[in-house]
Amino acid sequence: LISLCHLFLCLGDCQLHTSCGIQKCTTDFVSFTSHLNAALEDFDLEFCKALRAYSACTYRNSKVCRGNLVYHSAVLGIGDLMAQRNCTKDGPTSSTNPEVAHDPCNYSGHTEAREHQGGEKTPAPTYLFCGLFGDPHLRTFKDHFQTCKVEGAWPLIDNNYLSVQVTNVPVVQGSSATATNKITIIFKSYQDCTEQKVYQAVTDDLPAAFVDGTTSGGDGNTRSLHIVEKVSGKYIEMHARHIGTTVYVRQLGHYLTLAIQMPQELVMAYEESQDLQLCVNGCPSSERIDDSGHLPLPVISKLLPRGSAAHPRSVYTLETATTKCHEKMLVKDIYFYSCVFDLLTTGDANFTAAAHSALQDVEALHPRKEHWHIFPRSRGGAVGRDSKFFVCFGLVCLILVVFL
Repeated sequence: LISLCHLFLCLGDCQLHTSCGIQKCTTDFVSFTSHLNAALEDFDLEFCKALRAYSACTYRNSKVCRGNLVYHSAVLGIGDLMAQRNCTKDGPTSSTNPEVAHDPCNYSGHTEAREHQGGEKTPAPTYLFCGLFGDPHLRTFKDHFQTCKVEGAWPLIDNNYLSVQVTNVPVVQGSSATATNKITIIFKSYQDCTEQKVYQAVTDDLPAAFVDGTTSGGDGNTRSLHIVEKVSGKYIEMHARHIGTTVYVRQLGHYLTLAIQMPQELVMAYEESQDLQLCVNGCPSSERIDDSGHLPLPVISKLLPRGSAAHPRSVYTLETATTKCHEKMLVKDIYFYSCVFDLLTTGDANFTAAAHSALQDVEALHPRKEHWHIFPRSRGGAVGRDSKFFVCFGLVCLILVVFL
């Protein structure tokens, strides 16, 4: 490893013999291995193939590189690495054509493959984020934040590669707020990378497998699609390498949350008939609870009749809900205010954890750190750090300004 590090550092300065082809050997080796993932089962196999190709290249250049220190460092480094990985000297090698080295079931390698084929540099793919949590709060692929009713089954995503549908049910009698108790995800068949796989989660049943009992899709060695259980029955991740997509599903309290990262070009790959996608176009205006980002904070005692058993009466006031949410979220952004809304609506402290986890998912999956936090808009339309809450008493609404 030390020899190879020395080699890479010296590539620009140590080419004393211009006829020596060691730099080309090294460049090919980097190309063969740059897409490999050490966590996958076939890593050692592919890495050994690349090392054998590297070794063969150095052998072909042994005469012209005889006096090149970088060449000898590379030869020693290859030998050390082959011993560490238990690589045999004889066996298959990576192709000398870097185009062939790219895995067709690895989306992150598609851009590089296109560069090799077309000869022009291709911009890195743009990734988008969508999340759904709480009563329910939606963050679209366009970073629009909405709170919606959307009771029943609704499509979050429906494109040529992936379909995600959620089912929402009312959380308290007398309120239009709902929460998610069922999620269905369909990874559509894609070339030779994976057959169609369906995943379904409902409250108190968050499996770590697809509905057919499998935990992966595609070839058993490459596993272009697989499920990882993080917390038994509470938190799973799905990684789809072939479409560069990651999905998180959690259960917090009695309800489910979802977060997804997906390449923009695949997000937009849908037909006109598939335009009802909450992650793409947001909720229909008739389904919105928020008023341009401002949340109507209810007084639960006015929503539930005395003696109602539909849901325990909220024990939170605006002050105690604010304090509770501030324990988990120090930044008073829209996730913080969503937490306050949910506590006042339901009285269920699990919604605090849901808002906090939703923000953690943003930090893990959203590609642009400067967009992690969204702040409510001021009356003039500019994003500010003062947010107006509308607290409703029957038909009378008072505007309460909460200063951060």
